[in-house]
Amino acid sequence: MQKITKDQLVEKTVALLSDGTVSAVLGWSRGEFDYDITPAVFKTAEDLKENFVWNDFCGANFSKYLVAQTGKVEGKILVFLKPCDTYSFNQLLTEHRFDREKVYAVGIPCEGMADIAKVKEIVGDGIVSIEADGENLKVSTLYEDAPALVNAKDVMAERCVNCKSKKHVAYDELMGDDGEVIESNRFDEVARLEAMTPDERFAFWQNELSRCIRCNACRDACPACTCEKCVFDNPASSVENKAPANSFEEKMFHIIRAFHVAGRCTDCGECSRVCPQNIPLHLLNRKFIKDINEFYGEYQAGAEVGSRAPLVDYTTEDLEPGEVFDRGDKDA
Repeated sequence: MQKITKDQLVEKTVALLSDGTVSAVLGWSRGEFDYDITPAVFKTAEDLKENFVWNDFCGANFSKYLVAQTGKVEGKILVFLKPCDTYSFNQLLTEHRFDREKVYAVGIPCEGMADIAKVKEIVGDGIVSIEADGENLKVSTLYEDAPALVNAKDVMAERCVNCKSKKHVAYDELMGDDGEVIESNRFDEVARLEAMTPDERFAFWQNELSRCIRCNACRDACPACTCEKCVFDNPASSVENKAPANSFEEKMFHIIRAFHVAGRCTDCGECSRVCPQNIPLHLLNRKFIKDINEFYGEYQAGAEVGSRAPLVDYTTEDLEPGEVFDRGDKDA
């Protein structure tokens, strides 16, 4: 697959700004560190040439940002969409969360993004700089005289290792080659959890969710969470954002959120990507996706604009509740 360079993206955006096709660009800029890449809105060619970034840490799914940004920009806003992002893009359109006429979507190929936690496992903390060096990442730290070479494939984010699709399902213009839907192993870890005893599963999630600090990063980054007022921000709800008082409250937030996005989650992995505690939150959502596929037939949220998820599309062939509970100890 053809690899797109930063210069190609900048050239494309400058051209579209210059001819008036778009009036703003939703892209990436550098944060405090080389791996701290943050979404940014660019409105001038000068700003793009100076601050636009495209590297192995540009993992943010831009689809959700369109909910707010399309109302702030006069004219169209250009958004770059990786294949996995386009599913969220379509799902948000299905839910009428932004105006499609205000967006110029450019599809770009992606061979996977890096996970900084995996990089740190290899080189340690104190990272000063990271730059691409062929198939490797050249990482300089405060504690080593010479940069370390880390194979990019060894530090690929889990969602990219088990990528569901290299195919764009939405765009106005496509740069580079399009790929295909992939037969990945993304449900293998869910199956491993299903094979545990109930006590083992409980212990697994108790350990993982006990690290939650209720920062809400997962909710804030999730394209499926776009409610203008979240119940967890409502002081009258008794569940307003706060430190969990007990182990039940540790789990309640994430269980409620998983149910909230069931049938709408596109498995983009943003929840796990942004979690500062490295909790594998995507596994909760994948469990729901796996169950929906098994109970109602395979369904991929966001594959088509306007498609109805099985949970909101009643048919006479729907599964009866008793059949679900007959799964015995396979039930998660």
